[in-house]
Amino acid sequence: MCLGIPGQIVAVTDAARMMAMADVSGVRREVNVACVAEGALEDLVGKWVLVHVGFAMALIDEEEAAKTLEALHDLGEAQETLAQMAEGAAALEGRA
Repeated sequence: MCLGIPGQIVAVTDAARMMAMADVSGVRREVNVACVAEGALEDLVGKWVLVHVGFAMALIDEEEAAKTLEALHDLGEAQETLAQMAEGAAALEGRA
C-alpha cells in the first residue's frame, strides 16, 4: 500500500534542486517539491502537502491535513512511517 502523509513545508533548502524541508508530525524531512511548485518556491513555505517517498505529491489544505493525520494515527498507519523517518533523520545527524 502506498502511504501519503501530510507535512507542512517549513523552508526551501535547495531551490535549484527543488528541495524543501517538510515537518511531518514533528519529524523534519527534505522533500522534492517539483510536483507542487507553481511559482516561487518560497510561496510553498507554510503550505501543507501529501508526502510520499521523499516527494511532495499534492497540495492539501490545513483542515484536510489535520483530518488525515488524525485518521492515520487512529489506524496506526502513520506510526511506522514516522518511526522510519525519525530513524533516517537521526542517522543523517550521526545520532544512530
